[in-house]
Amino acid sequence: MRTTTCAVVLSALIGALFGGCAAPEKDIAPSASAQRAGMTRKVTTDSPQAQEWFDRGLFLCYAFDHEQAEVAFRRALEHDPNCAMAYWGIAYASGPNINNMMMDEQHSKTAHDAITKAKQLRHGCSPVECDLIDAMAVRYEYPAPDDRRKLDESYAEAMREVRRKHPEDADVGAIFAESLMDLYAWKLWTPAGEPSPVTVELVGVLEDVLVKHPEHIGASHDYIHTMEASKSPGKADGAANRLRNDSLGAPHLVHMPSHIDIRRGRYEQAVEANQNAIKADLVRIEAVGDGGFFALYRAHNYHFLQYAAMFDGQKEVAIEAARGVVATLPPDAIEQYPLMLEGFLGAPYHAMVRFGMWDEILAEPAPPPGRPITTATHHYARGIALATRGKVEEARAEREAFLAAKATIPPDAFIGNNEAATVILIGEAMLEGEIEYRAGNDDRAFELLRDAVAKNDALSYDEPWGWMQPPRHALGALLLERGRVEEAEAVYVADLKDHPGNGWALFGLAECYERTGRKAEHATTLAAARKAWARSDIPLTVSCYCRVSSSR
Repeated sequence: MRTTTCAVVLSALIGALFGGCAAPEKDIAPSASAQRAGMTRKVTTDSPQAQEWFDRGLFLCYAFDHEQAEVAFRRALEHDPNCAMAYWGIAYASGPNINNMMMDEQHSKTAHDAITKAKQLRHGCSPVECDLIDAMAVRYEYPAPDDRRKLDESYAEAMREVRRKHPEDADVGAIFAESLMDLYAWKLWTPAGEPSPVTVELVGVLEDVLVKHPEHIGASHDYIHTMEASKSPGKADGAANRLRNDSLGAPHLVHMPSHIDIRRGRYEQAVEANQNAIKADLVRIEAVGDGGFFALYRAHNYHFLQYAAMFDGQKEVAIEAARGVVATLPPDAIEQYPLMLEGFLGAPYHAMVRFGMWDEILAEPAPPPGRPITTATHHYARGIALATRGKVEEARAEREAFLAAKATIPPDAFIGNNEAATVILIGEAMLEGEIEYRAGNDDRAFELLRDAVAKNDALSYDEPWGWMQPPRHALGALLLERGRVEEAEAVYVADLKDHPGNGWALFGLAECYERTGRKAEHATTLAAARKAWARSDIPLTVSCYCRVSSSR
């Protein structure tokens, strides 16, 4: 769900896809979450109720629950129809964000009308409120242009000036930072870890806000997203713990620490964060209903839970979560918008391959027609299962079926943050490599598996990663099976840089040390692997179940 990816296109369709913004079905406390977060921003109004609903709306914007944020701001207007900042809030909530950068006709008109009304009502507002309203007005035109880039740049420049005039205002700092994030959504760092043109300024603004206001929800959320793809994700540990340690009542915030946990090798905590987020989703649904972009966040929580559990060796949790990804997405929505949503449907296959569930894979029914990505993933999984069992010719037949499905994947279909046609090439190289390996063509096999590694490394940043099982785990396992220990060691060391502390690679590395007689390194690494596997419901015997012989 990223810029130039499925969610950018999806955002223009989301209202039709899942239904519009739902009004609360129950009379919930208007600022319960904001109060728990210790968050309030005094705005110009004589109504305490309007103030409470404004606080809730701003909190929900920071929590990326923009649809319910708009509801809250409209509730504020019920208590004070002349509250200019409530109209500002509607415009803010209706605008783009890093997970939803394209505005449809409805949201463009809503935002434009709201900020126009805010400007009409701003007489008597504080100077900072007037500045925020003027900056937000720069963000929108109606009718909206096809390309919003100039509007987003102008808004960021306007917010930079607001920040210059009000440097001690934490909300101004957080909102300015978000305007910078939107300019390079999910591209704040190159694959090599180099910053985008706005990243250095963005980091500086957020760190300044968090030094002075470490409790700030919006800055904490944005700092996690800013640092997760960097070379130093640990700098956001404090922000992650801030969100983890508070019962904020906002599912996406409950989930957010896992973006840092997964980069830091804290797989247990990533599992727990997403399990808690899924529970919070149910509470939110009970309170205000389902639908809107929230449905995508629900699927993301299941997807992330699956990914973390796969690294943590929690087979049953991973499988259940993978099924949850599929169950969360309405079938009619998938039928209507397969380019954006179908890429999620292969999640169960990735979990089953990860845990070597060959019987289950071969028993899995084929996807229905019109599912090229899922069908290709289905044949990939079957091919891996058959190759591992030595049924090379049957595996080759699956490879041909895989290629036939791959050829029908539309060029504008996506899996997460990457074009599906690019992601599926990793599966192609892995499948061909494992078939060649079982056919006895080792050199060709390892060439193909190294190609899978290279293709995987070249994907645009995403969490969960576009291809859910690291190809290095298969490469290392099969190198070890052939006794190519030094090569395997290098593979595992590289994997642990990307996925620190994961038990799969640690166990493979421990075997490398054992085979080369490094007793101390073997003992230390094996102990680390066993510690990493403390919550697993499967034994740790190989780094990939594509390896037939267990470790020695």
